[in-house]
Amino acid sequence: MDRKEFERIVRDTIEGLPEEFHNALENVAIVVKEEPDRPDRESADRDPDAELLGLYYGTPLTERGSGYTGFPDRIEIYRGPILRTCNTIPEMIAEIRNTVIHELGHHMGLSDEDMPY
Repeated sequence: MDRKEFERIVRDTIEGLPEEFHNALENVAIVVKEEPDRPDRESADRDPDAELLGLYYGTPLTERGSGYTGFPDRIEIYRGPILRTCNTIPEMIAEIRNTVIHELGHHMGLSDEDMPY
């Protein structure tokens, strides 16, 4: 799957989210990176040998006060690890969707244990 198609699936996933999620994405940049870099991998609380599919950077909505004025949050989706993890196009599409929703869950204040993905 080329980068353009991958980015289209990420975009379609975001557009297909329920309306309440769109409001939560108001100040969030969602970017596709080819690979996580070393700081990305180090900031993830996981097995260092496992593929990192996505990462959320920011302050979760549940931790913000009324005067919050931070920088836009960022969700990174890593194309290379997703392509290596999946064997078919339908698997890739499902994994992209699951990863976007998972990272959005972190933005909304959910922990890994609170999420189905």
